[in-house]
Amino acid sequence: MAVDARSAGGQPTMFSEMPPLQSPTGARLALRHAAASVAPRGIVLVSHGLAEHAGRYGAVAGRLAAEGFHVYAHDHRGHGRTTAPEAPLGRFADRDGHRIAVADMLAVREMAAGSHPGLPVIQFGHSMGGLLALSFAEVHPGKIDALAVWNSNFKPGLAGRAAQAILRAERMLKGSDVPSALLQQLTFATWAKAVPDRRTDFDWLSHDEAEVARYVADPLCGFDASVSLWRDIFAMTYEAASRQRIDRLPRALPIHLVGGDEDPATDFGHAVTWMAERLKKRGLADVTGVVYRGLRHETLLERQDLREGPVEDFCRWCHRVAHQKVGRAPEPVTKT
Repeated sequence: MAVDARSAGGQPTMFSEMPPLQSPTGARLALRHAAASVAPRGIVLVSHGLAEHAGRYGAVAGRLAAEGFHVYAHDHRGHGRTTAPEAPLGRFADRDGHRIAVADMLAVREMAAGSHPGLPVIQFGHSMGGLLALSFAEVHPGKIDALAVWNSNFKPGLAGRAAQAILRAERMLKGSDVPSALLQQLTFATWAKAVPDRRTDFDWLSHDEAEVARYVADPLCGFDASVSLWRDIFAMTYEAASRQRIDRLPRALPIHLVGGDEDPATDFGHAVTWMAERLKKRGLADVTGVVYRGLRHETLLERQDLREGPVEDFCRWCHRVAHQKVGRAPEPVTKT
C-alpha cells in the first residue's frame, strides 16, 4: 500500500508499506519500501533517529529509487508502529536494548539482500540511527558494502560521562522504563535554546518551518526517551567510537559522514569532523566527512534549497560505492 506522505516541498514520496517483518528478537518491525524505478544499482537500508520514525524518509527514498536503489526503512523498536516485547514508545528494551536493536537491523538486511541477490548493500543512519548503523557495521562487518552516518555525535566527552552518571541515579530512583527528565533538559531543551528567535522548541531540527510543524504535530515524534533508551544511546556512542570496535571494520569499507555547522546536537559539526579523522587514523581507507554550511540537524529534511546539494552528493556517493561493490569479507583492520 502506497504511503500518502509528502516531502517538505509538498512532493509525493515513493514509500510503500510492507507487512510487518518478524524479527528473531520478537519484534514486529514496521517496514517501508521504495522500489528502484530504473535498472537496480543497489540497496539502501535506512536507520532513523531518536523520537521519530522511518516514514519521514519518503522523499529521499523516492530520489534514491529514481537513481536505481531499492530503499528499505523500518521503525526501530520503541519507535513508530513497530511493536516488541518490553519496548513501549521510547524504549528499546529493559537491558542491552542497543544490541537487540542491531539484531533487528540484521533481520531487515537479510530480508532485503535476499529479495535482491547480488546487489550491494548500503547502510544509512541519521543521528541515533547513525549510532546504530556504525554499531551494525562493527558487529556484522561482512553484511554491508558501504556505510553512511549523518548528523551523529560520537564525541560527547565528559558531559556524556556525567549524563551516564545521572542516568544511573535516575535508574536507581525511578527505574528504567520512565522518561528521563534530566536528559531531556540536557539535550533537546538545550539544543532548542541554541536557535535564536526560534518559533518552536524543535527549530534546531531544520530551517524548513513546514517540516518542523509536521514533526511537532506527529504523535510519533518528539516524545521523551526513557532512562533505558538514553543509557543505550550513550553506550553505543562510546562503544562504537572505541579503537577496538573501529578495528573490526573492513579496511576498504566506504564511509560517508555528514553534518551541519548549525547543528547543536553534533557540536555544530565538530563531532562529525572528529569522527571522520578518527576513522582515518585507525586505517580506514575510504572515509569522507562533510560539514555543510547553514544546515541544522536533519539534513535530509532541510529546506529544498539547502538539502539539494547534500542529497545530490549522497546519490553520487551511492553510485560510486555501488559501482566498486566492496567484497563481503575484505581484510580487517589490524592496526594497534
